[in-house]
Amino acid sequence: MPEYRRAKIPGGTYFFTVKTFQRKPILTQEPYRLALRQAISEVRDLLPFENIAWTLLPDHLHTVWKFPEGDANFSLRWSLIKQRVTRQCADETGSASITRSRQERREGTIWQHRFWEHVIRDDVDLERHIDYIHYNPVKHGYVPRVIDWPYSTFHRYVRLGVYPADWASGDGHEEAEFGE
Repeated sequence: MPEYRRAKIPGGTYFFTVKTFQRKPILTQEPYRLALRQAISEVRDLLPFENIAWTLLPDHLHTVWKFPEGDANFSLRWSLIKQRVTRQCADETGSASITRSRQERREGTIWQHRFWEHVIRDDVDLERHIDYIHYNPVKHGYVPRVIDWPYSTFHRYVRLGVYPADWASGDGHEEAEFGE
């Protein structure tokens, strides 16, 4: 089996995609959403990082994190977050569908084993990925306008004046491929 190598740049900024096991559409359900929020807060207190942008969809999430100088241990952070959510939501998911292989690796039924990361190269790359994150609920057909999706940092960006509230709404962005 080939060895998977992750690019680790201490103090770097990264885009992540994390998916649920078998793409189960559970993350926007209140118990999972609240458990995820709490887990991220606890892990961020333990191992700091800046959450630059975020969107939570039913079966996956996208985020951009900036790490402190000298630190690039995102794998530990994601492992701790996934473990905490899995423990907190154990009553919601049960253990009936856990395969022997997943049991041996101590994996539950909430998260896909791996996650995808991309090192942000420059300001243009960062802007494209933030746009991609915020447009993603529209891309997947969950809402007609970005402003309509409640589980996103888009609302924070509107309050800060980075985006207008009607960004990417009926002005030709429907065909755009943000971040791709």
